[in-house]
Amino acid sequence: MTPTLNSRLPEVGTTIFSVMSALAAQHQAVNLGQGFPDFACDPTLIGHVKAAMQADHNQYPPMPGIPQLREAISKKIEALYARTYRPTDEITITAGATQAIITAILAIVHPGDEVIVLDPCYDSYVPNIALAGGTAVRVPLTPGTFRPDFDAIGAAITTKTRAIVVNSPHNPSATVWTPQDMLNLQDLLEPTNILLISDEVYEHMVFAGAEHESAARYPRLAERAFVVSSFGKTYHVTGWKVGYVTAPAALMAEFRKVHQFNVFTVNTPMQHGLAAYMQHASHYLELPAFYQRKRDLFRDGLARTKFKLLPSEGTYFQCVDISAVGDRSEVEFCKWLTVEIGVAAIPLSAFYGNAFDQQVVRFCFAKQDDTLNTALQRLARL
Repeated sequence: MTPTLNSRLPEVGTTIFSVMSALAAQHQAVNLGQGFPDFACDPTLIGHVKAAMQADHNQYPPMPGIPQLREAISKKIEALYARTYRPTDEITITAGATQAIITAILAIVHPGDEVIVLDPCYDSYVPNIALAGGTAVRVPLTPGTFRPDFDAIGAAITTKTRAIVVNSPHNPSATVWTPQDMLNLQDLLEPTNILLISDEVYEHMVFAGAEHESAARYPRLAERAFVVSSFGKTYHVTGWKVGYVTAPAALMAEFRKVHQFNVFTVNTPMQHGLAAYMQHASHYLELPAFYQRKRDLFRDGLARTKFKLLPSEGTYFQCVDISAVGDRSEVEFCKWLTVEIGVAAIPLSAFYGNAFDQQVVRFCFAKQDDTLNTALQRLARL
C-alpha cells in the first residue's frame, strides 16, 4: 500500500521566482526578477573569511553565534539607533533572515493564534505562520501608495492576535515607513500583548537623505520586538545566508530554544570574517548613496519607456505600472517581457494572498551598471 501524505503546506507550489528565473535562463534574458546582486563583495571581507578558515575556525561555534560578532552588532545598533542589546542574551546569529523569521514565529505562535501580515508581503511569512499552526490575517497596504492603514490594522486585531509582521524598507513596493508610522504602530500595540516581528533586512538602503526607522529606536516597540537584519543584503553576500535577530532577553530565550533545534548554529568562518570586517569597515554607511545611484540610473532609463514609475524610497527594487504597455495580467506580462523583450521581472500579484492584480511589476536594480544598461536597451523597445 502506498502511504498517503497530508501536506503541511498544501497550497504551496513552485514560486514565481523559480518560474521566472528558469524562463530567464531559457531565453537568455537579463534577470531583474530575483533580488540579489550580480557584483562582488569587498575583497577585504573575503580575506577575513579566508584568514578565519586558515586559522582553523572551522568547527561548531557557540549556538547563539561567536561573541565577537554579537558584540560588533551591539555596538553598531547602539550607534545607529541608540538602543543597547546585550550580546550575551539579546542577540543571536542566524542562517539568514528567513531562518530568523521562521524561528521567531515558531517560538511564539501556537495553534489557533492569529498573526497579522501586511499585503503585499515577502513570501515566507504566511507559510511560516501555517507551519506554526497559526492563521495569517492579511491586511492590505493602501493600494497605489503602499502606506500602512492603521485603521485597517486595528480592525484586524482580535483576542487571538499573537503577533504582527512588518517590513521596512518594504519588499516588494520599495516604500519606507516614516517616524509617524512607527509611532502609530507603537500606540496601536501599546494596550495589547501583541508581539512584533520587524523585518529590517534592507535597513541600509534608504534614499534621499531619509533615515531607517528601526523598531529598536522606539522603546515601547523594542520591548515587544524581534528585529531581523541580514549580512547578505548589507555586504552583497546573499549566498552566505548569515543574518541576525535582536530581542529583549525573555523573548530571545524562547527564540534560542527553537534556534538550537532548527539550525543549532551558523557557519563559523563567515562569522569570524564578518566580525573582523566590522571592526574596521563602515561599508553600510556608503550603501544609501551606492544604491541610490543605481536606482537613479535605472529610473532615468525607464522614464523613456511607457512604464509609469512608482516611488522607490528604499531597498534595491523599482516597481512600475504596466497599464500603458498592454492589457496582459501581471503574470502574463512578466512572461511576455522575458521571452519577447529579454528582461525578467516579478509580478506584484505574487506577493498577495488573493493574487491582487493592479498592473504593477517589480524590477531589481542590484546589478552591475552594464547589466542595467543592457536591460534598459531592451526595455527601450516598449
